[in-house]
Amino acid sequence: MGKSGKPPAGPQGILIRGSAGQGPAATLQAVLTLLDAQDLAHCVLSAEGRDDAGHFIRISLNAEQVNAWAPGYDTLGLGRRLQLDTGDKPADLTREIVAAMLMGPVAFEFPSLEELASAVRIRHNIVRAARKTSLSFHTSQAERPQDCWTYQEDIGFVIRPGVSLLTALAKATQPEVSGALYSFSCYRATEYVMLLGIAEELAHCNPALYAQLQTLWAARPIMSGQFHDVFLREQGSMQAPLPPHYFVPGDRTWFRNPDEASAEASGYEGSWVIYLGGGLFSNFWKSQHPYTLADKCLEIYQWRNALYRDAEGHERVDEAKVAAMVAAAQQDASGLARILALMQRYREPRGVYRDGGCLDTTREFARWVCPGTSDLVLPKE
Repeated sequence: MGKSGKPPAGPQGILIRGSAGQGPAATLQAVLTLLDAQDLAHCVLSAEGRDDAGHFIRISLNAEQVNAWAPGYDTLGLGRRLQLDTGDKPADLTREIVAAMLMGPVAFEFPSLEELASAVRIRHNIVRAARKTSLSFHTSQAERPQDCWTYQEDIGFVIRPGVSLLTALAKATQPEVSGALYSFSCYRATEYVMLLGIAEELAHCNPALYAQLQTLWAARPIMSGQFHDVFLREQGSMQAPLPPHYFVPGDRTWFRNPDEASAEASGYEGSWVIYLGGGLFSNFWKSQHPYTLADKCLEIYQWRNALYRDAEGHERVDEAKVAAMVAAAQQDASGLARILALMQRYREPRGVYRDGGCLDTTREFARWVCPGTSDLVLPKE
């Protein structure tokens, strides 16, 4: 970051530390080989440098290629421009992840090549899990498969003795595994999806840390703010926002409801989602119909027009009415453009409702996980 707090100009890409003795050319070749991206060599730059944290080598797409593939760092069309089929071809999903990271406006920093490889695999895992996740939306109830989970007062849902954490997470979120839909909030759902993606990689690269995670989840879950602090890192801020349409598959992000009245309805303060790549965001309630950015913005806008009070006087949102109004708005080109112009602004700080939209300024993704370099520190039980 510069003194202004804003990201440096130009793509910052991937920053590798711990490579002293390897020059930029050798590190570049190692990165491209590791990520199966040798064909990008003609448009990727490598540079050596030093800062307060020590030596590093930066690998990034050149600015001309970024402008061609994602003008203004808009990666929502990246898959289309690269003619990728990220839904059916795993290698294409990896390609979109790698390309988007190489053009990062803020550097993705890693202490080793192994951590970079793990980060790409985790993102791949998260997207795959998010696509399979289908839940029953409920703002005040929560359910889990009883053969895997048990609820403990003041603690939450813990896994039963002898049950694999991976199995428990998959069963809770994926009907193809469990044969059932379970009630979740969107925030808790994203935690389960992120945790599953991270845990799958830990089982692969760091079995000792995975075993600790398994033991911890049998005693107490990590949730909410602590989940963010333990498992995730965050790029961007209100003072130095990421470009509004810059997303990497596997990112978690928040769409805020900028309408104060409907934001008072439980569960409608906003919407937490996973970016799936290809311009699509997770839809945990209708997994076969992921959201485009416009879809998500339009849905959140219409919450204000479907607000009502139930018999107990609580604010609620009529989902059927929202769906009908979304469908009608999609047939009105000028009205739709007006709504999207309003909603596709950066959000305002929590508690402030003036002229902001629903786009967040930050993205969240997994911490480092490899033995010897992991910064994922589990709390004591």
